Amino acid sequence: MPSFAPALETTLHKALEAASSRRHEYATLEHLLLALIDDEHASQVMTSCHVDLGELKQTVATYLDTELDALKVDAATDPSPTSGFQRVVQRAILHVQSSGRDEVTGANVLVALFSERESYAVYFLQQQDMSRLDAVSFISHGVGKGGATAETPTPKGADDEKPAKGQEKGKTESALKQFTVDLNEKAKIGKVDPLIGRGPEVDRTIQILCRRSKNNPLYVGDPGVGKTAI
Repeated sequence: MPSFAPALETTLHKALEAASSRRHEYATLEHLLLALIDDEHASQVMTSCHVDLGELKQTVATYLDTELDALKVDAATDPSPTSGFQRVVQRAILHVQSSGRDEVTGANVLVALFSERESYAVYFLQQQDMSRLDAVSFISHGVGKGGATAETPTPKGADDEKPAKGQEKGKTESALKQFTVDLNEKAKIGKVDPLIGRGPEVDRTIQILCRRSKNNPLYVGDPGVGKTAI
C-alpha cells in the first residue's frame, strides 16, 4: 500500500488543526483545501493552473470562520474527518496504487478532491478557473494551464558536480522535450524514411482523419507490406 509523503502527513495534521482551532466538530473538505494551499506539491499544481493562492486562502478561511457555526462545539475537541474528507484521501491512495507509484502527495489529494463536485472546496477552485483536467495535465505531463511547461527540477546534490557535455541544456528543458520525440521535427531534418508507392493509401487516410465522425483509419494487410510505414 502506498505511503503518505512527509509533506502530506503534515498537511493532513494541519487540516485537523484548522478544524480544532475553530472548535469545529468535523474536519471538512474546506479544512483540507485550506491545508493543501500550504502543501508544497499541491500548491505547485495550483500555481501552474494560475490560482491566486493568497486570494483562495482568504476565501476559504472566511468561509470556515463565518459559515460553519453549526459545526462548533462548546469545548475544544479532536475533530473527526467527514466522510467526504475520508473518501478523497482513500481515492488518492487508490489512484496512486493503480498507477504503480508508492507515495501519495498533496497533488494526488488535490486531484481526488475534484470528485466531490458538490463541495464548496471544489467551487472555490472553480472560481479560480481551475479544473481537474488542469491538475492532471500538470502532474502527468508537466504542462500547466495555457501550455506552459514545468521546468525539470535539479536533483539534490546536482549543484556539486560539473554537468557533463550535453547536460547543461537539459537543466532548463521542459519535461515534454526531455522525454518525448518530436516526429515532425525529425521529418523536417530528414531522419524519417520517405514513404514510396503508397500515395492512394495516404490520401485515403487523410480523408478519413478529416471526417467529423468515424475518423479512425485501420490498416489491414500481410506482414511487411508497409502498414507501419504509412
